[in-house]
Amino acid sequence: MMNHTATHYLTADLKISDVVLDFPLIMLLMEHFGIYVPLQEKTIREICEENNLNPEVFLTFANLYCGFNTDSRVHFSYNEIQAIIGFLKKSHIFYKEEMFPEIRGIIKQMYEVNNQQEMVLVEKFFKEYFNEVIEHLNYEDTIVFPYTTGLHGHILNRTPVEQPFTCSMNEYKAHHNDIEEKLTDLKNLLVKYLPFNNDQKIRRNLVFKLIELEHDLGIHAKIEDMILVPLVEQMEHLLNDRR
Repeated sequence: MMNHTATHYLTADLKISDVVLDFPLIMLLMEHFGIYVPLQEKTIREICEENNLNPEVFLTFANLYCGFNTDSRVHFSYNEIQAIIGFLKKSHIFYKEEMFPEIRGIIKQMYEVNNQQEMVLVEKFFKEYFNEVIEHLNYEDTIVFPYTTGLHGHILNRTPVEQPFTCSMNEYKAHHNDIEEKLTDLKNLLVKYLPFNNDQKIRRNLVFKLIELEHDLGIHAKIEDMILVPLVEQMEHLLNDRR
């Protein structure tokens, strides 16, 4: 398992390769921003400049991965909207095309050696959970993100919104449940109740993978709730004032 916490806030002058070696989950963060190895001896600031990314955005997200909450004093401008949405979209691809298929594969392996009735519950629970998360991600991809991009376009072009808003952050927050918390029931089933049947290695891999998913989904939700939503609400208020 990878460590999820760090002792000190990351800063822009740190060598990004050192950060990755100390905290490997930062590689996943980098991928979501379209940043890939090799990193050579470059600092976080240099890597961000090469990728047209505000270092404060990278550092805020990176410190979330390291176990720190966002600094309430950090306020991003509307210019960061596209980078934030791009990050969230790539994280959706990661869930759909990598994380979820891997977990389903591990569950299938486990069922092959432990076909007790309780394993049917594990498969059923994850399938239902998976479908709920996909529905949430699709809602963001097809409704929330295009809506946000549209608001940003009106602000950049200084054009009014003549029609009522097609979405709102109040609606989004009502739709945005803490989906990562539902993984607790599945972890409890695996650790506390599912009878053992020569499946320890597979079960351990599954629990570790669920913890990684839970960690990443928690960061995903914080980015949306603490960074994206306030920015969009600011844009809504600004455009409302122009009407």
